[in-house]
Amino acid sequence: MSLQSLALTENWPVPTAAAAVVRADGTLAGAHGPTGQRFPLASVTKPLAAYAVLVAYEEGAIDLDEPAGPEGATVRHLLAHTSGLAFDEQRVMAAPGTRRIYSNTGFEALGDHVAKATDIPFADYLHQAVLEPLGMTATTLEGSPAKDGVSTVDDLVRFAAEVQAPRLLDARTVVDAMTVTYPGLTGILPGYGHQRPNDWGLGFEIRAGKAPHWTGASSSPRTFGHFGQSGTFLWIDPDARAACVALTDRAFGPWAVEAWPPFTDAVLAELRAGA
Repeated sequence: MSLQSLALTENWPVPTAAAAVVRADGTLAGAHGPTGQRFPLASVTKPLAAYAVLVAYEEGAIDLDEPAGPEGATVRHLLAHTSGLAFDEQRVMAAPGTRRIYSNTGFEALGDHVAKATDIPFADYLHQAVLEPLGMTATTLEGSPAKDGVSTVDDLVRFAAEVQAPRLLDARTVVDAMTVTYPGLTGILPGYGHQRPNDWGLGFEIRAGKAPHWTGASSSPRTFGHFGQSGTFLWIDPDARAACVALTDRAFGPWAVEAWPPFTDAVLAELRAGA
C-alpha cells in the first residue's frame, strides 16, 4: 500500500514535486510524482559527497583526523562544519572545533583533499565509490561537492536505503556519521536561525532538539539528513525505521518552512499506523 500522505506534495506551491519513503529494510513504502525526473539537489549534495569521503577513509586513502582545509583543521572538522571556514568564501572565521559554521567552502576543500589523495577528480570518485555501486545512474555532480549535484527521487531512495543498511561502508562508520560530532557547539542553521546547540554529524545534520526545524514535530531527535536551497530534502528517522526524499523545482523559502513539517508528521503518522 502506497503512503497516502505523500500526495500532500500536490498542495505545495511548486511547479513540480516528487517524493518517496523507503523503509530500513529497503522496501519502498510509497512514492508520488515524477520520481524519475532530475532535479538540482543544492545542499542535499553534501550527504552524497560525505559518503564518498567516508569511503575514501575506509579505503585508507585519507584519515578523518589528518590535516585538511585551514590551519589546524582536519577532515573531521570539514565534515562537521567546524573547520572555521566561512559559508561561501576562503576566509577563516573561527579556530577549528570552536563554532559550527555551515560552510560550502569546507565541502569544496573536502573534495579537493580527496581528489589529491586518490588522484581522481572528486566527481569521478563520487561516481565510482557511491553512485555506480548503488545503481544511481541518473545522478551527477556538475561542479561543487557542496551544492551541484543533480538527481532523482528514485536514485536518492537507493542512497537512503544504503544509509539505513550500509553495504558500501562499515555500519559503525555510518553510526559515527549520524552521531553528534563536537557536541555543544552553537551556530546558524541556514533558513532557521541560531540553534543552541547546532548539532551535526559527519556530513549529516542532526535534528536533536532544534526548533524551528525543517523536519516534523514528531520526528525523533535522532533524525538526520539534509535540506537544500533548491527546495529539496532527505531525512532518515532511525526510530521510524524509514527515510523520506522530496525534490521540487522551487527555491527554498517560507513555503517550505510552512509545508515540510506537517508533511513529515503526516508521513510518520501513517508509518506508525502500519502503512
